[in-house]
Amino acid sequence: MENWITETMSTYGYMGIFLLIALENIFPPIPSEVILTFGGFMTTNTAMSVIGVIAVSTIGSVAGAVILYGIGLLVNVNRLEKVVEKWGHILRVSKEDIRRADAWFDKYGVWTVFFCRLIPLIRSLISIPAGMSHMNFWAFLLLTTAGTLIWNTILVNLGAAVGSSWEDIVGYMDIYSNVVYILLVLFFTVFVALFLKKKAGHKKS
Repeated sequence: MENWITETMSTYGYMGIFLLIALENIFPPIPSEVILTFGGFMTTNTAMSVIGVIAVSTIGSVAGAVILYGIGLLVNVNRLEKVVEKWGHILRVSKEDIRRADAWFDKYGVWTVFFCRLIPLIRSLISIPAGMSHMNFWAFLLLTTAGTLIWNTILVNLGAAVGSSWEDIVGYMDIYSNVVYILLVLFFTVFVALFLKKKAGHKKS
């Protein structure tokens, strides 16, 4: 996949970056780290500029995020509740659980969207629950753009700084991603354990 990404960017320049980064947001397995650091490297041996790469990649990233936000609007909480009503006894999830999760996102979702734009993989997927909870679109757009701009600026500048050694940055980002994923799994495990314990306590009382 890395070869396909670099060839597309080398052939189509800014347009290739825009299309790839938009696709990366809709299809997270495409690594933004490769797109952005190679884009930074390209500024050292082509007419492309760091500001141009950052601008194009940010526009493409936000465009992809808006599409996922729209998908979230189509799914929405009401439809999830209908699924839970039918299959909740198997999934061990109730409609009340869905409402609580939605209320949590309403309360903390604004900052969640911003910070999650700095985490690989999740940076794309966070747009779906934002749409499902009907988060204010302009707030979503502002915070998504802000988080994306920070992420893109860092990686493009790193790619430009190290030049032909841009793949080293991708290697370090892989380590960062793995550490983040491990922490998220641990956090999720603790969260589920506490949630089930609390739920069991409610049933006893």
